[in-house]
Amino acid sequence: MEVNFGNVAHHYAKYRNDLPDELFASFKVRDITFQDKKVADLGSGTGILSRALFKEGATVTGIEPSKELIQKAEEIDINEEMTIKYVNTGAENANLDSNAYDYVTVLRAWHWFDREKALEVINQILKRNGKLIVMDSGFISQVSLIIDTLDMIKAYMPDGKLKAAGSKASSTQRINGFPVEWFKEWEDYGLDLNDTYKFNYMVSFSNEEWTGRVGSLSWLSQIQEADRRKLLEQLYNHLNKKFTDTQHDIEHACTVAILTKR
Repeated sequence: MEVNFGNVAHHYAKYRNDLPDELFASFKVRDITFQDKKVADLGSGTGILSRALFKEGATVTGIEPSKELIQKAEEIDINEEMTIKYVNTGAENANLDSNAYDYVTVLRAWHWFDREKALEVINQILKRNGKLIVMDSGFISQVSLIIDTLDMIKAYMPDGKLKAAGSKASSTQRINGFPVEWFKEWEDYGLDLNDTYKFNYMVSFSNEEWTGRVGSLSWLSQIQEADRRKLLEQLYNHLNKKFTDTQHDIEHACTVAILTKR
């Protein structure tokens, strides 16, 4: 089934608009800074990473194929008085200046790309010794909240199963959460691995916030609007009945790969 994140743009903007504080701290200890740097943020979504990079002093261009997500990003940018350029296209078709970017960043999106085409674009736009930073994150807790949620989502999947997102579904081996084949592809396209690492962090949710976060998941982007609303209503009612007003501390993992163009 086709994945269209425009279907969940509202939930994505409102309930997935967070980054762990540890992320930029992890960059700084590795001497990665963004002040006065030029950054292309591929798969920029509602602009969460683009805005963080802008706050760090970067000039940012967000590349995003969903018009709905760009619209949400621009609404947030106006409210926060930020100036970020967005281009409505896929990472594989980004027509940006050659050898012009200090960094290319990808947050929670690499598994959706046609990776070879995206790598061709990255090779074209990155300066020599420029860096590609690929990041991913997601919840890893196995508490009853997660188990109940996943069981309810499965009931709306065509085959009753939840598959890993995008190209992760076909991978059997991982390094810090990244499919092993990605590392070979990066090397083949002239990108040398500097570091890959992982850290865990906590995010707290109310019942409403968790329901909204679920509404942003890629699985729900495959479901028709009426069924999405039905599922989220069922989930919210279930949470209120089982957990009342409990705050849920959910453990997440963030994985990072930093590579340099030869």
